[in-house]
Amino acid sequence: MARYVDIHPDNPQQRLVDQVVEALRDDALIAYPTDSGYALGCQLGNRDGRDRILRIRQLDDKHHFTLMCRDFAQLGQFVHVDNHAFRAIKAVTPGPYTFILPATGEVPRRLMHPKKRTVGVRITDHVVTCALLEAMGEPILTSTLILPGEDEPRSLGWEIKEELDHVVDIVVESGECLPVPTTVVDYSEGAPEVLRRGAGDATRFAS
Repeated sequence: MARYVDIHPDNPQQRLVDQVVEALRDDALIAYPTDSGYALGCQLGNRDGRDRILRIRQLDDKHHFTLMCRDFAQLGQFVHVDNHAFRAIKAVTPGPYTFILPATGEVPRRLMHPKKRTVGVRITDHVVTCALLEAMGEPILTSTLILPGEDEPRSLGWEIKEELDHVVDIVVESGECLPVPTTVVDYSEGAPEVLRRGAGDATRFAS
């Protein structure tokens, strides 16, 4: 049965944030709010957590996982960003965008796209997620919580608790979040390619 942790959306209680982070470090799988709906998240080294995300969402090994990063400096440790991409990504972060970029050696191979050696990265401005990332000290391995047969991410913690009670370990509640996924932009080939139009303005990346 999943634990339900209610964290204040504007002033996150550090005690509760630390409890969630401790669980992540102990290989928990969490459902947590972002600026573009709920996401599933686990520690980078959590092999079982990665596999559980794929099972819950019924995805194959070609799924592009995302590293939810605290800031641009942390993002730069895990992906290669050329000058052109740097300026464009910097201009819209933090925000509801996911960027596909070539992974550095800091990314475990099982988290990369098997052929392209790429990974998704994003920086959120969601207060609770930022608090979790600050306490964690490393990115959270993330995938948007879009269930099979659906095209929008979940936005209500209590609904997730009811439906995924036995497949996640913690549901973080902090009020309803926007049920629109991130805009996904692939920069792995140099020029931007919009793979999914979502909450972020995609026109600035349209070719």
